[in-house]
Amino acid sequence: MARYTGPVCRLCRRAGMKLFLKGERCFGPKCAVERRNTPPGTAAQRRRKQSDFGLQLREKQKLRAIYGVLEAQFRNAYEEAVRRPSDTGDNLLRILESRLDNVVYRLGFADSRKQARQLVRHGHILLNGRRTDIPSAQVKPNDVVEVHPKSKENEYFKIAREGLAKKSVPRWLELDIANLRGRVLAAPAREDIDTNINEQLVIEYYSR
Repeated sequence: MARYTGPVCRLCRRAGMKLFLKGERCFGPKCAVERRNTPPGTAAQRRRKQSDFGLQLREKQKLRAIYGVLEAQFRNAYEEAVRRPSDTGDNLLRILESRLDNVVYRLGFADSRKQARQLVRHGHILLNGRRTDIPSAQVKPNDVVEVHPKSKENEYFKIAREGLAKKSVPRWLELDIANLRGRVLAAPAREDIDTNINEQLVIEYYSR
């Protein structure tokens, strides 16, 4: 399946904001947005006023990049959001936030969603006691996400455990640092999602 493999810092520069795609690097002086806060491409490129469609497309691409999903996956998430009751924009963010790879990232087991996706793909994560290698699996309230017992002895997770105390976990999740285990307490609400996105522009893009 095709996936963007180019330099992710270009995505942040194109979006004009930090998308936090490279973990700790995004918080340091090496962050590309801090060093060169201009869009990639020709430096003398004329700035043009964006159309409504352009603004909607840009917001959609930003949200896709943040969660690292393909266009087909993103459209499926949108269609599921439409089918659910309540606000479609909130539903879309809730579906993306409830992905297994995102939960692994939010619990602090990985420094980025890309890294979390790799941990899931390589079988290091259990969902309700069963190993799953599907990053897009949806978690529900009372689900338990934990590191596989054999993987806990890996050097990576030994180091990760030491740093978990310094990381904050969203209020809809509960973290057991000693056992590298997390529990989903509730579905994430809009105010729990710190993604700097205008989701209504995304809904307008697909509603054309």
